[in-house]
Amino acid sequence: MNKKSLLSLVLALAMVFCFALPAMAEDASTIDVSGKLVILHTNDIHGRAVNGDGVLGYSRIAQVKTDLELLGASVLLLDAGDATQGTPLVNLSQGASAIDFMIAAGYDAMTLGNHEFDWGFDNLQQILEGAPFDVLCANITDSISGESVFTPNKVYEVASGIKVGIFGLDTPETMTKAHPDKVKGITFAMNEDLYAVAQGQVDELKAAGADIIVCLGHLGVDDESAPNRSIDVIDNTTGIDIFIDGHSHTNMNGGERFGTTLLTSTGEYGQNLGYIIIDGADVIKSGNYTGVDAEVEDLVNTIDAQVNEQLSASFATTEVLLDGERAPGVRTQETNLGDFSADAILWGAQQALGEEAVVAAVTNGGGIRTSIEVGDVTMLTMKTVFPFGNEVTTITVTGAELLEALEAATCALPEASGAFPQVAGIEFTIDTTVPYENGEQYPDSTYFAPAKPGSRVTIATVGGEAFDLEALYTIATNDFTAAGGDTYYAFRYAYQTAGYKTGVALEDALVNYTTTVLGGVIGEQYAAPQGRITIK
Repeated sequence: MNKKSLLSLVLALAMVFCFALPAMAEDASTIDVSGKLVILHTNDIHGRAVNGDGVLGYSRIAQVKTDLELLGASVLLLDAGDATQGTPLVNLSQGASAIDFMIAAGYDAMTLGNHEFDWGFDNLQQILEGAPFDVLCANITDSISGESVFTPNKVYEVASGIKVGIFGLDTPETMTKAHPDKVKGITFAMNEDLYAVAQGQVDELKAAGADIIVCLGHLGVDDESAPNRSIDVIDNTTGIDIFIDGHSHTNMNGGERFGTTLLTSTGEYGQNLGYIIIDGADVIKSGNYTGVDAEVEDLVNTIDAQVNEQLSASFATTEVLLDGERAPGVRTQETNLGDFSADAILWGAQQALGEEAVVAAVTNGGGIRTSIEVGDVTMLTMKTVFPFGNEVTTITVTGAELLEALEAATCALPEASGAFPQVAGIEFTIDTTVPYENGEQYPDSTYFAPAKPGSRVTIATVGGEAFDLEALYTIATNDFTAAGGDTYYAFRYAYQTAGYKTGVALEDALVNYTTTVLGGVIGEQYAAPQGRITIK
């Protein structure tokens, strides 16, 4: 293949590019990348490792890097976090297979996302042990010693002669977006401390002679993440040339300029491959890429086939589409899949403790990861929709604590939030015309308690009885929210003092409920949401 035809194959599917902004050639085949630096970047792949159905897959990413290097470019392949969780393909190995795929694809560095901690800090250290690429993160420290847990930064001196200084940042929301028990012993710098860490990294890298400063961050741009977003860090620091972001799943096609910093992110699930071509002040854009790396594709497909075979047996059918979309969906409103999930959790807890012992269920919408299509339902389906391995747990809370939890969990409405509650045995109303007012910040959390519980949320009934602030309610939930995950700090004391973990995995509760109660058929009773949540 000649140089011109090979060039026409190179680089990202969605043309995500970065750095300086002069006029650029429209015909990618006329661009010579020899002697130039190309930074390829991904974020929030969430286990979508297989090439096809609009997903690049690691085989295509690997081939892009190979082709560019054959054309004489210096290439850095980077990932901005949330690679090791999301589909059974990587979840069954607790993220280890994702690291194997990244090694095979030739990644040079990654930073960590909140979902890297879903299997626990100890597991993360184990699966990263021996990985040949760098894991960069400057704002995670040991809670006792104050020392960095991961390598904060590194200077890469590439063949084109450019020194690239890269440092990593992970969202402090990890403290509650991961199970709080799984991040014990480590501290995440946030707010002003986060800005200070970032500025210190810039200064250190400049002193080391870096020509370009890159922040590889997993912070995002969503309002609910303020003041710990990438744009907050940019506004409160100087000297970051490029900020490669993740977490909010935002596709910044071409990037956005914030002063002298260019911020970019590729969306989600490996649907796009970001690239930055650096040659002095020149930026070069490209066309589509279609090739695959055969060895990497064989590795990914082999493991994918094994997982599919293991989990492919059908145990039920659904006659209706069960809505697990993010927004509008389980993070913004009651859905039929939310009702089904909460019903199954409540039933599973009642099987463990007795039907009269547990009166209601609450589960976070962010724990539901996708919809269930009409047709056969398999364990592969269940582990895709409910991938975290959470356990059905019961807690006994006061009416006041339940009200605080629901008020905090709906603080972002009408914007989406993973905390949004899907419920069974509870009827409540949210008035979004009333602004959410922050009270005190929860300990070890980026979230705030509601200043006025009940100002936006009104609970009508719990367990079929009129709601009472003074009453005690035993409710079922998952062990993540019970431990204070997301906005559910109001549950934390009840969980720590008398919480009961049933030993039943969330997906198993749904399987058992479907086969035992529904007779293996999810039908018209779940055709639409059942009116448990009213939003004004």
